[in-house]
Amino acid sequence: MTQLAVEIYPTPDVHMECADNLDFMRGLANESMKLIVTSPPYNIGKAYERRRSLDAYMFSQAQVISECIRLLHPKGSICWQIGNHITTNREVVPLDIVLYPLFKSHGLILRNRIIWHFEHGLHCASRFSGRYETILWFTKGKDYTFNLDPIRVPSKYPNKKYFKGPNAGELSCNPLGKNPCDVWGIPNVKCNHVEKTIHPCQFPVELMERLVLSMTDEGDAVFDPYMGVGSAVIAALLHGRIGYGCDIVQEYVDIAWQRIRELRAGRLRIRPMGKPIYDPTKPNGGYR
Repeated sequence: MTQLAVEIYPTPDVHMECADNLDFMRGLANESMKLIVTSPPYNIGKAYERRRSLDAYMFSQAQVISECIRLLHPKGSICWQIGNHITTNREVVPLDIVLYPLFKSHGLILRNRIIWHFEHGLHCASRFSGRYETILWFTKGKDYTFNLDPIRVPSKYPNKKYFKGPNAGELSCNPLGKNPCDVWGIPNVKCNHVEKTIHPCQFPVELMERLVLSMTDEGDAVFDPYMGVGSAVIAALLHGRIGYGCDIVQEYVDIAWQRIRELRAGRLRIRPMGKPIYDPTKPNGGYR
């Protein structure tokens, strides 16, 4: 593996280790995390996972989810971003459906089932090509942090006004923009993405930023128990939060530290939050 010249000790705003997530979590305080956000392995045999029976996979997930809930702040959120497991006979098993009961068994409340839509991925010949994954957003209680204004998107008709009634002539939309809804079109990290590293299933920082900004406040702690190359931690640091993460692959942890060094030096390349998706039918792809 490539050895990088990186930090190896936690700093006040970053705590990352190459460690089994259950071992890492046992050293963290109860109810200390305002947001737990992750994308666990899908049990499909990627380089960083060992394919197991679906029952064994679910047992492992149950252990991790239980420990995450211990760490979750009373006003916190847990976001489990997941795709499909594909069986040996090519049957599709939607993991958000099979994992839902695990969260409900702990009394969590589902706030949204967010659809993350992207344009690129594997092309299928015997079924339609998959172009979305889901984020299950749960909270621990009825009182939870949610900040809509930092993640509003441009309104379709930004200057639309009421044409009659007591508010005639006034804006009929929020001047800061509209709610982004529960279907998010954000490019996934493929070979030509500015954030691409060696990780085969890398989170786009923009996806993490939207969750961090809406579900935490400055100074809050954000934790990713399957952090990969650290996109969730980077999103936390970008917005004044404290980042926690762990992964069992040392090379991924090394890269995460390297990305944070580049972030602090102002050299980390990140796709800007809210940047329009490239459209080849428009001049310059639709970019100004």
